[in-house]
Amino acid sequence: MDAGGAADAELLNDLYKDYNVYNLPCGNTGAQMGGWFRKEIKTVDDLKGLKFRIAGIAGQVCSKLGAVPQQIAGGDIYPALEKGTIDAAEWVGPYDDQKLGFNKIAPYYYYPGWWEGGPQTTAMISLNKWNELPKATRPSIEAGVRLRADVDGVEVRRRESQGAARAGGRRHQADAVPAAGDGGGVRRLERALRPSSRRRAPSSRRSMKTWRPFRNEEILWFRVCEGSFDNFMARMSAADKL
Repeated sequence: MDAGGAADAELLNDLYKDYNVYNLPCGNTGAQMGGWFRKEIKTVDDLKGLKFRIAGIAGQVCSKLGAVPQQIAGGDIYPALEKGTIDAAEWVGPYDDQKLGFNKIAPYYYYPGWWEGGPQTTAMISLNKWNELPKATRPSIEAGVRLRADVDGVEVRRRESQGAARAGGRRHQADAVPAAGDGGGVRRLERALRPSSRRRAPSSRRSMKTWRPFRNEEILWFRVCEGSFDNFMARMSAADKL
């Protein structure tokens, strides 16, 4: 683990120790999709009263916009959507979502899921048990978790790229919306539905002081080089020039 990663892990474990937990980051799904909707979403008003299968903190956020979060297990989402018990559902991304068949009953597939811009998967270990481990054993566990994170990162992007193509993503550029009468497909959440700021819990403020400057530097670099290249490649791919 490099110096930056070690510092991040130390900050997280400073937070988790209040819950007697030792944390090891072990992968990231990347930005998730916004979900499958039975009806078109154009304004915030369209979310009011909408029964949305969305869990945890993300559900609490969407409830502030008027949606009614529903906690439903993965295997129960399809029948709930089919019967109209719920109006929309988010799960992970196009690969896993289509395996569950959501695309067959909810024609509007929206992006991005701004409430889950980069969900971090985590191995949580009892802090007491971690401290009981021999110090010589701990690096082996940490190395195994890092390897799992690297493999997952590549695999998630490969699968979701395939799923996005099947969902119709090839037909739309990054900021495009299907033409009228397109019959659903992959659609962008309008900017009015994407908040520009969020309130943060007091318990996260310690780590934010260190993480935020790093995040801002990363964003600057991506705007200058990485993002510019990715946008260029996306435009060329959409125009079938690659």
